[in-house]
Amino acid sequence: MSELIHDQAWMHSALTAARPQAVSALLRYFRDMDTAEEAYQEACLRALDSWPRNGPPRDPAAWLILVGRNSALDRLRKHNRDAELPPDDMISDLDDVEAPMAERLDGSHYRDDVLRLLFICCHPELPVTQQIALALRIVSGLSVAQIARAFLVSDAAMEQRITRAKARIGKADVPFDAPGPAERAERLAAVAAMIYLIFNEGYSAGNELARAPLCDEAIRLGRLLLRLFQTEPEIMGLVALMLLQQSRLPARFDSAGEAILLESQDRSLWDAKLIGEGLALIDKAMRHNRPGPYQVQAAIAATHARAVTASQTDWAGIDALYAALERMQPSPVITLNRAVVIAKIHGPEAALAMIAPLEAALSGYFHYFGARGALLLQLGRSAEARQDFDRAIALAGTPAQAAHIRQHLDRLMQDAR
Repeated sequence: MSELIHDQAWMHSALTAARPQAVSALLRYFRDMDTAEEAYQEACLRALDSWPRNGPPRDPAAWLILVGRNSALDRLRKHNRDAELPPDDMISDLDDVEAPMAERLDGSHYRDDVLRLLFICCHPELPVTQQIALALRIVSGLSVAQIARAFLVSDAAMEQRITRAKARIGKADVPFDAPGPAERAERLAAVAAMIYLIFNEGYSAGNELARAPLCDEAIRLGRLLLRLFQTEPEIMGLVALMLLQQSRLPARFDSAGEAILLESQDRSLWDAKLIGEGLALIDKAMRHNRPGPYQVQAAIAATHARAVTASQTDWAGIDALYAALERMQPSPVITLNRAVVIAKIHGPEAALAMIAPLEAALSGYFHYFGARGALLLQLGRSAEARQDFDRAIALAGTPAQAAHIRQHLDRLMQDAR
């Protein structure tokens, strides 16, 4: 581990993974979002200075909570000597406190901090879009640009949305305690959507080490949510969907880090344990006979998981599931995904006709131009395909996305020789 601490990628990954628990605990302690975020950032700066010299802590989250809390208390004392501080018995100045702090993180006092924070961010005082955006910023630490991409809006619009959400939470005097059962049920949909967006941010980042913990964190939060709502089929569907998608991770990239499309993946590398858990959950959810969007998406992932080879994929069944999803949750992105399936069944011309009306709505969406370029390439319309691939690269949000499109461009150049 002493060698790892000098690896900046490892440090960034450790700080990213620890953020949800650290910020959640600091927010519960100080009851102010800006103070909690500032305390966490200060702790990160000290970690970047301390960990390379002294070695990594046994529990990074516990270390960040302790250091962030004490640095924030020092700052509060300096700026307002009359401010009311937390009780003295909660303030520790001891040198060797990492072990007891780590133990408390595993106890009832800290166990549900992250989930509590999710429900606070999803307070009914906020519009749903602000709830999810705020939770992504506060809980997972995604940048404004990353969240803006998830919502297909500009960075400036998302910055304004998050600022307004923080202000409304402050004015509403929201209690920083766990909401009761009735309030939790009301906010369930927003919390579930936010958890899945966290998962997608990690999943779409490809093999970037710093974002990889987001998938595991989202699955952990989903399981925690399922423990609270054990008979809710949509939460079963959400967790099943994440597990089935995450099961493909070992086969998604080659030794050079290049993305491998689903059809070309070595399915023997898929995680059988995650697949088994995901299939059992979606089967259980379907028996409730209350279908919802997460269950349908999980059923699509399950259809892929059950196909031993790509050629055995039940594309007609997947198309029927996407048609049901379109009815439940009309969206140009869902139609785009369905068009990829239509190409398998009826050919690229039919798929292009389906996505043609979507260009205005998806003009800033990387996957739209990547998919259209691939369809054009299948039809031999190389010049048009190259234009779409160029637009896709300009809109790529991660190096993995850009590398995938460059593979198509390299193929075009080879064919032109």
